[in-house]
Amino acid sequence: MTRPYAEVIGDPIDHAKSPLIHQFWLDALGIDADYRRTRVAAEELANYFEERRSDPSWRGCNITVPHKIMALDHVADPGGVRDTIGAINTAFRTDTGDVAGTNTDAAGFYAPIASLDLEGKPVAVIGTGGAARAILFALSRMNTGPVTVLGRNPLKAAGLLASFGLKGDAQPIERLPAAALLVNATTLGMQNQPPLDIDLSPLPNDATVYDIVYAPLETPLLAAARARDLDTVDGLEMLVAQAAVAFEILFGKKPPRDRDDELRDLLVA
Repeated sequence: MTRPYAEVIGDPIDHAKSPLIHQFWLDALGIDADYRRTRVAAEELANYFEERRSDPSWRGCNITVPHKIMALDHVADPGGVRDTIGAINTAFRTDTGDVAGTNTDAAGFYAPIASLDLEGKPVAVIGTGGAARAILFALSRMNTGPVTVLGRNPLKAAGLLASFGLKGDAQPIERLPAAALLVNATTLGMQNQPPLDIDLSPLPNDATVYDIVYAPLETPLLAAARARDLDTVDGLEMLVAQAAVAFEILFGKKPPRDRDDELRDLLVA
């Protein structure tokens, strides 16, 4: 039997920093296992899970764009994620040998803003994909004010608001309202992707801008926010926070979060 391993899958996948994060924690804890990066095209997803089911060394995978919704069709769903968030970002082997899915994005999103006072305050979220679903799920449990979902398809955005029981509005991306928190939950601004072209002038001076993109770390959105002296949260904060939850699922140990500063230095090097 080869060494146990987990991996991150997506398409594209070269930008993924999950291997650096998980291998750092594996080495720090002395766990004899590997963490890989594997490109899986959409038409290969079913075959990927079929092959991994028969590989006893495979512990599971993290799932990135564009598979977070489609992957639900290929794994068990014991936690009812399909009917709540509607997307998964982690698949893992169960005690019975089956493969199940879960979502650590919601917890990862919340961790960096847990200290913010958002009660009753308006929030804007850009995007309607798998990451946006996890973020809206988290917001539905945070007692915020109205949530505006900005997307290319306002009807889809309105449907998401309704599915999470959120009061708010659906608007095209260019119609940013005043909001205490703005979250970019799309790939816009990521390397090799179109930029996120949005005017931040409607945001108040005490707003926080949160971009889940982490490649590049300094996105044009965050640069524009910092030019206005707005508080910012970069994509590495959510990435590491959700990875910590996934690591415990995949490897059965809590990661050494007391070494986060060292890990961040590695990730930005």
